[in-house]
Amino acid sequence: MPFREINSKMVEATIAPGQRMFSQRGAMLAYKGDVSFTPNIQGGQGGLMSMIGRRVANEATPLMTVEGSGTVLFGHGGHHIQVISLTGDTLYVEADRLLAFDGTLQQGTMFMGSQGGVMGMVRGQVTGQGLFTTTLKGHGSVAVMAHGGVIEVPITPQRPVHVDPQAYVAHHGDVRNKLSTALGWRDMVGRGSGEAFQLELSGSGAVYVQASEEKL
Repeated sequence: MPFREINSKMVEATIAPGQRMFSQRGAMLAYKGDVSFTPNIQGGQGGLMSMIGRRVANEATPLMTVEGSGTVLFGHGGHHIQVISLTGDTLYVEADRLLAFDGTLQQGTMFMGSQGGVMGMVRGQVTGQGLFTTTLKGHGSVAVMAHGGVIEVPITPQRPVHVDPQAYVAHHGDVRNKLSTALGWRDMVGRGSGEAFQLELSGSGAVYVQASEEKL
């Protein structure tokens, strides 16, 4: 169920009988056809355990189940939207950045410490992001929100990528992350608002970076 980008802040999804998708509550802007929107209390396709994980993580972003036949326009808060296509791999993304995604994708929750050890937990404290991150796995499309637009940066075994933690949106692939410290020119001139910490991503995959240090 691919999304069609209307502009940088709005996407359109086609809903067909027998298919469903999930969206953040309040993300529907308009729709045509016979489409229903139902509050989803189980956190999407992940079922009860996904819901529990999101509650523990304090990331229980309310979701709607979208079904029927028609087209739906999605957008939220004037944020920029990036559509990411998954072909069997896993996307790691903060729950509040999810705008809408295919119902075929399996949703789960991952404890960041399991990827980055102690540094993974430190990252959550430093950046204000949760210690848990939402995962979406399978074949389908995901629409995520960001400030100021998004760029996809490839990650290769020969060349890890360093990202300002505040600019991180999501990543996918066989990627490990850790928080490192670095003293940059901004710190030297008194603009050190977090740039002393860098999120290092290594392995094979890609990271999505927003053109801002603002949280949603």
